[in-house]
Amino acid sequence: MNILSTLPALPQQSVDERLESTFGPLVDTLESIVFFAVPVAGAELPILVVWLLLGGIFLTILVAFKPFRDLPHSLKVVRGHYNRHDDPGQVTSFQALATELSGTVGLGNIAGVAVAISMGGPGASFWIILAGLLGMSIKMAEATLGQKYRRVHADGTVSGGPMYYLRDGLAERGLPRLGKVLAFAFALFMMIGALGAGNVFQSNQLTAQIVLATGGEDSFFANSGWLIGLLVAAIAGAVILGGITSIARWTSKLTPLMAIIYIVSVLIIIGANITHLPQAVSLIFTSAFTGEGVTGGIIGVAIIGIQRALFSNAAGVGSAGLAHSVTKNRRPAQEGFVAAWEPFIDSVVICTMTALAVIITGQYQNSSADGVALTSAAFESVHSFFSHVLTLCVVLFAFSTILSYSYYGKKATGYLFGDNKIAERVYDILWLVMIVVGAAVSLNTVVRFSDAMFFLLTFPNLLGIYLLSGVLRREIFGHREDLRTGEVNVVPPAQRSTIMGGRTASFKATQQPEGDDL
Repeated sequence: MNILSTLPALPQQSVDERLESTFGPLVDTLESIVFFAVPVAGAELPILVVWLLLGGIFLTILVAFKPFRDLPHSLKVVRGHYNRHDDPGQVTSFQALATELSGTVGLGNIAGVAVAISMGGPGASFWIILAGLLGMSIKMAEATLGQKYRRVHADGTVSGGPMYYLRDGLAERGLPRLGKVLAFAFALFMMIGALGAGNVFQSNQLTAQIVLATGGEDSFFANSGWLIGLLVAAIAGAVILGGITSIARWTSKLTPLMAIIYIVSVLIIIGANITHLPQAVSLIFTSAFTGEGVTGGIIGVAIIGIQRALFSNAAGVGSAGLAHSVTKNRRPAQEGFVAAWEPFIDSVVICTMTALAVIITGQYQNSSADGVALTSAAFESVHSFFSHVLTLCVVLFAFSTILSYSYYGKKATGYLFGDNKIAERVYDILWLVMIVVGAAVSLNTVVRFSDAMFFLLTFPNLLGIYLLSGVLRREIFGHREDLRTGEVNVVPPAQRSTIMGGRTASFKATQQPEGDDL
């Protein structure tokens, strides 16, 4: 007899449990540093939130509230009125806008807002709106600098984003060493952070929602989540391997579609409860300044709302600098005016729609549900069919985030390896594999680690933007002055970049050599 057969069987650990036991203490330490909080009036105030909030206030004043004052100009840029088809770049301003929104408009808008309201009451949504408005100037800064310091290669492809404005912009200011350190840190954090927060978590939640919608524990997919992951990876692979132009074509279609489905659904919910709308709006404003039942009162509810908005719209993370660096454009500030409206759409429009649905149906008082379950209960209050509509929204939101963040992580990887295309392709393959892994297991430790790395991005990024604030202000005000004097004019329709059919005209490499500031 084999003596081993007489020994008691060792308990089997899941992959997640093994990771937790091995790396859990390290992740706990990292989280305690990144999300370090100080007590304020009985509430816990994360230093990260203060850092982002001060950045939003500083930049809003620096650019003289131009994101709010120049909406007509922003709309013209989005529609391509100033961009020629032979401008250097790979996508249109609208496609860049859609790509960035596809990454930020996601589960945070559905589940995160519901959690904020369940913790802070209806007043949390007021602070979400306020923080969204402050985030507009941060995105303006990221996109403007990302466009200014991008690198256009001989084949017409573009490399850009915070890595380049941190390295090259700070070198111009006589701080080359600091610039290289900040750029390296940003690229490393983005490469890892995107893989977890933008992939594993999204794949896992997408799969969980499909399982729930198809019968829960009795669903065919309950123990076969990898099948969903395999299908998602196959579809995503067909898009991701085509590069940013392919991703932009898909997101420019998916983003408007998912926004329309979600907004129309909420409008139907509001219409069914229209008599409660005045009370719901009143609750948002009154409880924002009372914080009844919330630890820390008004300070507590403000922290909850501001934190949710900043984490939802990703202002300060630097993703807008990556998305808008590849647009067909010669005027960096134009992309800033476009990107400024991303937090508005994300936090002011979409998050407010979720808040109204939860509040107007009375579900914010439901203590037995939270997150997606709370929003789902609000949808089902109109008709049981609406839970399937919400499932569709979750799937679309998660899938679009997987697409956009694959590009962000890939470009960060390419930068770390000297703009190496092979390294980028390897990252693409790893990305697709992790979609399947994320659908099969939760990998909670991986998500926690990458989430902390993701928000570490805000430190090198915002520090660089502070140091480049003079460059930013000159670009924004210089562009507005050129518009006033007529130096910048609307391009005739026949010469404009077009998004018809989701494609843009090809770039002629001889028109813009690599390395020029555009």
